[in-house]
Amino acid sequence: MSTFAASDTPPALPGRAPWGTAPALRAWQQGALEEYFRNEPRDFLAVATPGAGKTTFALRLAAELMGRRIVDRITVVCPTEHLKRQWAESAGRVGIKIDPEFKNAHGRTAKDFVGVAVTYAQVAAHPALHRGRTENRKTLVILDEVHHAGDGKSWGDAIREAFEPAARRLALSGTPFRTDINPIPFVLYEEGPEGVRRSRADYTYGYGPALADGVVRPVIFLAYAGEMRWRTRAGDEITASLGEPLTQDQMSQAWRAALDPKGEWMQQVIAAADRRLTEVRRGVPDAGGMVIASDHETARAYSKMIRNVTGAGATVVLSDDPGASRKIKQFGESEDRWMVAVRMVSEGVDIPRLAVGVYATSTSTPLFFAQAIGRFVRARRRGETASVFLPSVPTLMGHASEMETERDHVLDRRVREDGLDDDLLAEANRKRDNPDVGEEVPFETVEASAHFDRVVFDGGEFGMGAATGSAEEEDYLGIPGLLEPEQVTSLLKQRQAEQLANQRKEKRAGTAKPEDRTASEDLHALRKELNGLVGAWHHRTGQPHGVIHAELRRSCGGPPSAQASGEDIRARIAKVREWAARPVPRTRD
Repeated sequence: MSTFAASDTPPALPGRAPWGTAPALRAWQQGALEEYFRNEPRDFLAVATPGAGKTTFALRLAAELMGRRIVDRITVVCPTEHLKRQWAESAGRVGIKIDPEFKNAHGRTAKDFVGVAVTYAQVAAHPALHRGRTENRKTLVILDEVHHAGDGKSWGDAIREAFEPAARRLALSGTPFRTDINPIPFVLYEEGPEGVRRSRADYTYGYGPALADGVVRPVIFLAYAGEMRWRTRAGDEITASLGEPLTQDQMSQAWRAALDPKGEWMQQVIAAADRRLTEVRRGVPDAGGMVIASDHETARAYSKMIRNVTGAGATVVLSDDPGASRKIKQFGESEDRWMVAVRMVSEGVDIPRLAVGVYATSTSTPLFFAQAIGRFVRARRRGETASVFLPSVPTLMGHASEMETERDHVLDRRVREDGLDDDLLAEANRKRDNPDVGEEVPFETVEASAHFDRVVFDGGEFGMGAATGSAEEEDYLGIPGLLEPEQVTSLLKQRQAEQLANQRKEKRAGTAKPEDRTASEDLHALRKELNGLVGAWHHRTGQPHGVIHAELRRSCGGPPSAQASGEDIRARIAKVREWAARPVPRTRD
């Protein structure tokens, strides 16, 4: 019998409860508690996918440690002011009084409170003060989204100074990896192959297991391409098609043109996303949508687009708005359709009814992408799906196809034989395709229009290009919002088969000529062939699509299929056919 099992043995998906206060522990939370008290370490890193319930686990652990008199004070450290209040509210619901308004100038808090909630920036501003508070009482320090403790060397040093004396430290993260090599304080790093050190979690609950348990929603990614035209500073006009093979510079500029409110691309995508939201609300009446914007000016422009499309306004949440926490809470408790937010809500903010998203930012790091998508995956009942609309950009499509990949923080860079550092190259590329606020605008958008490109789901790709507003696009936007993952896959395959059949009919009727096919259409055809073979291999072996695609990348090399060249995809097609030529016993992962 588990030490932490209640009389009402917890299901994988407890009934809906306020943030951080589920009435029964999920299986992973119970397992993590048992692992903790098996060894009772001073430091413990729990990695759980966004939406899995890290707060409930942390508060239960805090209550256990206080009940056993191992600690008598709690300090919660989190990234934002909003999360301070969210933690305090959640702790209050289970009888733990946390002061979210504690300031460094106060020095101490009222006797009514057993702890404080502070931000990483607040600790970095006065580490000696927080060290003194930690030394005075037996303190449990909860480091929420602990990867932020490595945001700069000075921050990391401050966190170490402030909390080195803590009786216990609990580190939490949904994404314990970073794009830099700043070590994360109080996280254990182990040396792996080629002398590369990686972070090691004490307990991990990834997206894949959480999806199987029904704790998180499956995510349907709907990618939109389009025709872009912009004018350079020199007065030259350039045209490019988002979704077709482009140079890095062309991709960066086409991406920016797509997100520019002056073009039609965003309005067409918002209209498609709103139609998707209408479909989802047939099964989930309070479902909401969120547009993630890069800056304040575009956020306000997107809000106007939403009013033009829907006839109703959107809640706009800006990072410097003192009323941001109140707006987020009000939106979460309402049945309003849309919120537009700058990147501040990409992490930690919990609005369980969010089910449709528009990724309208040029930030493309794996960390930010995972945190942003995490806003849409919290499930309240089995069968709910999340839908996220993306620009058809290789970097984003690669992230979408690898949703189930578990990553660790790599502390050491690998240096290639040619002397070029892979991480430095990746960072340089990221900066080139991340033209955010503050950079000089290198061009003026002349025209930007969207068309449906494809769907990414469970590592597979479905669908062919279609005009916005067309029957083919509606087939994908109209997928029911309450489906099991297997039903989503089946329906996507059916939609794709119907679309391909219609295209074959058009070709036989002479309405489509092979010589008219673009390079993008050739790639689409190869991807469809590969996905068909992967689907057949899935039925033969029982392996998930994502696992098969990952094995193909390991065997053949090259990037994820969303970024792969025609040559890469042909090699993978040949590899699957090679597998199919030999007998393989059916297994289940």
